[in-house]
Amino acid sequence: MAEQAVKQDMFAWEGTDKAGKRVKGEMSGSSDALIKATLRRQGINPLKVRKKPKSLLGGRKQKKITAKDIAYFSRQLATMMSAGVPLVQSFEIVGRGHDNPSMQDLILTVKSDVEAGNSLADALARHPIYFDELYVNLVRAGEAGGILETLLQKIATYKEKTEAIKAKIKKALTYPIAIMVVAFIVTAILMIFVIPQFAELFKGFGADLPAMTQIVIDLSDFFVAYWWAIFGTLGLALAAFVQARKRSRGFNHFLDRALLHAPIFGAIVNKATIARYARTLGTMFAAGVPLVEAMQSVAGASGNIVYEQAVLRMRDDIATGTQLQVSMRESQLFPNMVVQMVAIGEESGSLDTMLNKVADFYESEVDDAVDNLSALMEPMIMAILGVLIGGLVVAMYLPIFKMGQVV
Repeated sequence: MAEQAVKQDMFAWEGTDKAGKRVKGEMSGSSDALIKATLRRQGINPLKVRKKPKSLLGGRKQKKITAKDIAYFSRQLATMMSAGVPLVQSFEIVGRGHDNPSMQDLILTVKSDVEAGNSLADALARHPIYFDELYVNLVRAGEAGGILETLLQKIATYKEKTEAIKAKIKKALTYPIAIMVVAFIVTAILMIFVIPQFAELFKGFGADLPAMTQIVIDLSDFFVAYWWAIFGTLGLALAAFVQARKRSRGFNHFLDRALLHAPIFGAIVNKATIARYARTLGTMFAAGVPLVEAMQSVAGASGNIVYEQAVLRMRDDIATGTQLQVSMRESQLFPNMVVQMVAIGEESGSLDTMLNKVADFYESEVDDAVDNLSALMEPMIMAILGVLIGGLVVAMYLPIFKMGQVV
């Protein structure tokens, strides 16, 4: 249903208001009948309603809505409301000014729902693909407490911080994987196209080839004979991995646990997950969301199944009267420093402040760890590539050197 709402058409309408004055505008919806009904609820008598051609929407190709788009939208909406612009008008300004046509449609659809009398939280909840339970709960708390402007600022900061930490993790994991893929492709090209040319040349030498050269030639023959099986197996393995990641909770549990215990990368993932946990819980607690209710959203936002299950167990413990610090210590996933800061926050009544300090500290730790990892891996990768490619070159030239010595 959310996808259908986003793909609604844009309609241009003309009508008269309660004073009989002629007015016109644009509105998104699934049909002209829905547009007319919405206008009547707003006190406007519709005279003309027509669908706008796609070319009038800018003629631009529809792009995927990313988490960065949602974070940018949150910041813009918070800024508009802090400047005193009414909510509906803020949606209109932000929607029309967005670069992504798909995001424009989403914002204007939410605007239409709000104009029709729905609360902002209910309007956002109709698009769970883009506005998760955490986002909707924070907006609902802001509307209920009359502090929507403040909560939107907190949501914008939260989204920006969490997206920044995700980008750091992706950078740490993507860089070595990309280098390995490039190294494999270059090696495969040499094995399939270059080395067989040398092998043909060596056949006329009439002498035994060095062991290193013979091994490389045998590997090349294997690549040439079974390249379809090698690339097919890799493709199937990648497809199977993607499908298992999407569909199998058991596989995700195994992968997340393995990632937490992986050398070098495990420490970065642990710190990033703790930072996300602290940032999410601190934001929700500051919004006035009850702790037990907040833990449900925190679990979903943790980004790691191991931590998600631990947070859900903590929620059950807290519901029975256990303190947050005790539950965190019993989970054995949080460092002592984090538990102590939470304990101080609970005792002093400043839990949200202490959680945000924890999040700031671990986000800084992740930044430093990723930068150090990148600096360390660059020379290591260069050395590995040098040994790999250089080894192939040396193996091919060894018979030539040997022949020169005989001559």
